[in-house]
Amino acid sequence: MPYTAPIAEQRFVLDVIADLPGLAAHAAYANASADMVTAILDEAAKLAQNEFAPLNRVGDTVPVVLADGVVTLPPGFAAAYAKYVEGGWAGLGVAEAHGGQGLPFAVSVAVQEQLTSANMAFALCMMLSQGAIEALAAHASPELQAEYLSKLVTGEWTGTMNLTEPQAGSDVGALTSRAEPHADGSYRLKGTKIYITWGEHDAAANIVHLVLARLPDAPPGTRGISLFIVPKFLRDGTRNDVRCVGLEHKLGIHASPTCTMSFGDHEACVGYLVGAEGAGMRAMFTMMNNARVQVGLQGVAIAEAATQHALDYAQNRTQSARFGHGGKAVRIIEHADVRRTLMTARALTQATRALVYLNAAAVDRAHVGHAEGQGLADLLTPISKAFATDIGVEVASMALQVFGGMGFVEETGAAQYLRDARIAPIYEGTNGIQALDLVGRKLGMDGGAHWKTLLADVRTTVAELQSHAELSTMAPWLEDALAAAETTTHWLATTNDPDDKAAGATPYLRLMGLMLGGWLLARQAQAAAAMLGRGEGDPKFLNAKISTARFYAEQLLPQATALAGPVMRGAALLYAIPEDVLAA
Repeated sequence: MPYTAPIAEQRFVLDVIADLPGLAAHAAYANASADMVTAILDEAAKLAQNEFAPLNRVGDTVPVVLADGVVTLPPGFAAAYAKYVEGGWAGLGVAEAHGGQGLPFAVSVAVQEQLTSANMAFALCMMLSQGAIEALAAHASPELQAEYLSKLVTGEWTGTMNLTEPQAGSDVGALTSRAEPHADGSYRLKGTKIYITWGEHDAAANIVHLVLARLPDAPPGTRGISLFIVPKFLRDGTRNDVRCVGLEHKLGIHASPTCTMSFGDHEACVGYLVGAEGAGMRAMFTMMNNARVQVGLQGVAIAEAATQHALDYAQNRTQSARFGHGGKAVRIIEHADVRRTLMTARALTQATRALVYLNAAAVDRAHVGHAEGQGLADLLTPISKAFATDIGVEVASMALQVFGGMGFVEETGAAQYLRDARIAPIYEGTNGIQALDLVGRKLGMDGGAHWKTLLADVRTTVAELQSHAELSTMAPWLEDALAAAETTTHWLATTNDPDDKAAGATPYLRLMGLMLGGWLLARQAQAAAAMLGRGEGDPKFLNAKISTARFYAEQLLPQATALAGPVMRGAALLYAIPEDVLAA
């Protein structure tokens, strides 16, 4: 079933949740007029639907090939990438000072959603490049920006992020890759990096690797890490001493080359320092935070594509009479349980989209100097990354369930969404690490000012719902979820036992994600009701918005309330069974 970009939904969320008109009022985002954004989404949809989506199944079934250090992509990928470059899409959210189009991150996120829904494995290439652009724009010298950033912004070159080593996964401070200063001001790198997404391919003329390594006299841990540019091809056109020496055979995203990269096999790997010595993690976190929002977006994108796929099947598959009605067989979309599955998938997809777009808009506001925007972005990023990617997996599984036994058969394509989605809760910091970051760092920032402001905003929405006749039925459910969020947040903020905090982190993040999703859908229902009252917009679309918000509130929000107990139960029960008994 062909993918169709949900442009009307994206525009609505950009306006109501991301407050695109407010963003466009800033000089930095003046190009983001309503007409311009609509035109961009329309054109991006053509690229996603006509170029990326037809390659999705191809990339799943035709493997990438490594030979003599060169990775060859499946048929059609290089040509599709050339069209992406031709359209100028790589510079969409980049400041005009760096050669970009100066549009908000929130708009580029909407475009990236379309590309990812169409072909997640392919869109990873663009995602990594966007992160590299962000890091170099913030931390590289003007000279390096002129040479490398400019080519990344056009899309002529692609970028990667090289952190993980065989002995240093999530513990980045344990990395051992080395960088030796050279007389000409460059460095010579040596080491091995694993799980490098799009580390080698034949779609672009050059690949700009951003590599974390240690200088000879660097202190241990993360304080001793520096960041380097290591290009695939050097300034004189010769091949640098960096090679892909292996490809991972993965559960999903088969068309995305996941590489083992070897630097300095011949002691001649040239690199250039980005930022100050020992400041590598600060620079890399710029790239990682961008990537974490974008990975959360992958959960949204896969959920959208999988839901569309399941809906199409449910509308066309005839089987069994309706329960208790007898008579002839009906299309399965008429069965209550299938309807519940589809409504759940729809509501969760729209809730997570709103969460990620809100996060992206907070990043935009931080870029123009809003302290509140930075605080909100910091708070939301681990929630967006973890909650949205968990939802991506769950919705992909729900969509497969709609297909029944046919969903378990590869030819229907339902299984690919589930296989592709499963990596997202793992990379860019596992979801458990995101939960620990939320409770261990983000809740305490600025004395808790940011979560207090956010929960107060939700409280305001509850009060508005209570006074709205049509929407008031949502208020009790959101109020209960908010009360659970307030209680657990205060408990985590005041509990001194780190084990108890760690034990409650994952259910707490889930609780917050569910609650915020209900809040953001309620806000959209408010906007939809107001538009209906003024006789504006498409009544079918707007009424569906209200019904989706009500379904989420009544059917899904009660789960948030139930999570309060697990958050505050403490760690003791997690360790109650001795390790040797667990292993027995």
